[in-house]
Amino acid sequence: MKDDVNFTVDVVIPVLNEAHVLRRSVETVRGFLCAYARYGWQIVVVDNGSTDGTQQVAEQLAAEHHDVKFIHLLQRGRGRALRHAWLQSKADIVCYMDVDLSTRLEHLPALLSAIAYEGYDVATGSRLMSGSRTTRSFKREVISRIYNLLVKAVLFTKFSDAQCGFKAVSRRAVEAIVPKIEDQTWFFDTELLVLAEKQGYRIKDIPVVWEEDDDSRVKIFRTGWDDIKGVLRVRRQLWNRRLAQAPVADADRRRL
Repeated sequence: MKDDVNFTVDVVIPVLNEAHVLRRSVETVRGFLCAYARYGWQIVVVDNGSTDGTQQVAEQLAAEHHDVKFIHLLQRGRGRALRHAWLQSKADIVCYMDVDLSTRLEHLPALLSAIAYEGYDVATGSRLMSGSRTTRSFKREVISRIYNLLVKAVLFTKFSDAQCGFKAVSRRAVEAIVPKIEDQTWFFDTELLVLAEKQGYRIKDIPVVWEEDDDSRVKIFRTGWDDIKGVLRVRRQLWNRRLAQAPVADADRRRL
């Protein structure tokens, strides 16, 4: 793709009980895209299992804006929300960001450019590169670094940050990789990156400015244990060569 007008992007925002912040976040993202995006885009809000009025807020936003779409799922899980939205999408590039907008939107053009113009298949924000600036609690910082070291040591990967909620994927990579991802929750991100790397897709790490959301309701230790189990499962699959495939040809890799 050579010209901005020739590609489209779906910006997915998965939500669970985020009625208090959803409107502000969607309006912020929409304002950014209206001001800076020359490509075709839409925002896709995916609510899976909210009970606090999130669905009503999302429905109202979709009614007010033609470029906001709403998907409602009954079952919870961020991975489930992304899988559904990405596989349903017809856009050339799909991306997602957390509803708290912890990653600054100024990094979105670089994320999309990596896919559209630089020949990458996956682009991911990284809070652990030298150019990154992160504001978060000491406990979360330590847990994140230990987890990413574990991923590298056990799965022999090269990407720097498995769990940053700021990623973009080409249409081709979505169709090839996402149906193979088993996890439906937080490990989805790690599994996406591992499968992409092991199957020869190019991944670009982008240093970002990231600020922790004080209202985050992620259960750190439970999520961490689930992630460790996911790492061990994928390790077993790699031993069994279930995930091994021939590298993607360069000509095919550039085709979204």
